[in-house]
Amino acid sequence: MPKMKTHSGAAKRFRLTGTGKVMRLRANRNHLFEHKSSRVTRRLAGAVRLSPADAREIKKMLGK
Repeated sequence: MPKMKTHSGAAKRFRLTGTGKVMRLRANRNHLFEHKSSRVTRRLAGAVRLSPADAREIKKMLGK
């Protein structure tokens, strides 16, 4: 059986931690900051853990 190919779209959006958790960035942090408060912008900063229900599918896409 050949190796599974990594889903390139998923590889750009998700990353795995050393313990196997799937991390993602929050949405709405790319542009149009003029009407977003600084409080919202700060809240959207940093990566968060993907829900376990979604993580299983994403791990498959990442070839893990």
